[in-house]
Amino acid sequence: MSAATGYASVPSYAVVVPTVGRPSLGVCLEALDAATADGPRPDRVVIVHDRPDPDGSVPPVEVPERLREVTVVVPGAGRGPAAARNAGMREAGPAPWIVFLDDDVVPGPAWGRELARDLASASRDTAAVTARIDVPLPVRRRPTDWERNTAGLATARWITADMAFRRTALEASGGFDERFRRAFREDADLALRLLDGGWTLASGTRRTTHPVRPAGRWISVRVQEGNADDVLMTRLHGRDWWHRAGAPRGRLPRHLAVSTAAGLTVGCALSGRHRAAAVCGAAWLAGTTEFAAARIAPGPRTRSEVLTMAVTSLLIPPAAAWHWLRGHVAHRAVPRGTPARGPAAAAVPVAVGPGSDGATRAQVGS
Repeated sequence: MSAATGYASVPSYAVVVPTVGRPSLGVCLEALDAATADGPRPDRVVIVHDRPDPDGSVPPVEVPERLREVTVVVPGAGRGPAAARNAGMREAGPAPWIVFLDDDVVPGPAWGRELARDLASASRDTAAVTARIDVPLPVRRRPTDWERNTAGLATARWITADMAFRRTALEASGGFDERFRRAFREDADLALRLLDGGWTLASGTRRTTHPVRPAGRWISVRVQEGNADDVLMTRLHGRDWWHRAGAPRGRLPRHLAVSTAAGLTVGCALSGRHRAAAVCGAAWLAGTTEFAAARIAPGPRTRSEVLTMAVTSLLIPPAAAWHWLRGHVAHRAVPRGTPARGPAAAAVPVAVGPGSDGATRAQVGS
C-alpha cells in the first residue's frame, strides 16, 4: 500500500501507456509527473512502444527524472492498443490497480490526489473507475467535423484514454480482446464482459484533458474501418450491445441505403434501364447532399472545411458499407463472447498470457 499526505491508506497502482512514438507522449509523461508530485505516485510506469525498431529494440523515450526509477519501456508487437495494453499489464508488477493512459492525454494538476480518492472509494465488486475527460474546442470559431468527433470522448460511457482497472478484474476477464486492432470498441467489449460477469464500473472524479490531435483531410473516411469492429461486437454481445454500452448507433443504416442507391444507379445505367437509373441516382444524390449538409452546418464553413465535407461525404457511405461487409466475412465464425468471472471467483489465481493464436487468454489455477 502506498501512503500519501492526507490519506491514511491508498491502494497502490501502476500506469500503462501504450504509444506509437507520437510527440504527445512527452507531454503526457510530464503531466503525469507533475500530477503525482504531491500525491500517491505510481509503483511502476510501463510504456509499451508499439512501433519498435526492426531489430526489436525500442526507440529512446524521454522520461521525467522523478519517474525514471519506476519506468520501464517494453516493445509491443504492432498489433494495436488492445494487445499493447495486455503487454503492459503483464509488466505492471503486483500493484492491485492498473491505470491505462493514452499517449495523447494530459492528466490534470490534481490527478494524483483525485485518483487516490477514486481508488479508495471503490467497492470490492468495482472492476474499473473512469475519469472525466475534457476535450478543449476552439472558442473563436465553430469546431470542425474532426474536432466534434473527438469531443464525443467527453461523453463516452467507458473510455480507456484514462481508465483505472482492478487487477483481479482484468485477470478474470482475460484482458483486452486483441482481435480489436484499432483504438475502437476494445474498451466497450471489455466493459460488457465485466458487467456480464457481475462486476460494476464506477465514475471517478479525476480530470484528464484529451486534446484534439492533428488529423489529415481523409481521417473521416479512414475511421470507417470501425464498422468491421461493430460487426465483431454484435457477434460477441448480440444485437442489443449498442444500448447496453451506451454507444451511439451512428448513420450506418443510411450509409448502406445510400451505397445501395449508388450501386443500383450504375447497374441500371449499364443495363440500359435509364429511368430506373435516374430514380436511383436522385436518391443517391439526395442522401449524399443531406449527409454533407448535416456535417457542414455546425462547422466553421471555411472553404477548406466545406470542400473536405463535400468530398468525404461522397466517399464515407461506400467506405462504411465496405468495412461492414468485410467485418461480416472476417468475423462470420466468431462465437458469442464469454463473460468475465465474477468478483467472488476472481480470488482464484489467474495467469494472463498469449495463447497459441496470439490472443490473450485467462488460465485458471496456473
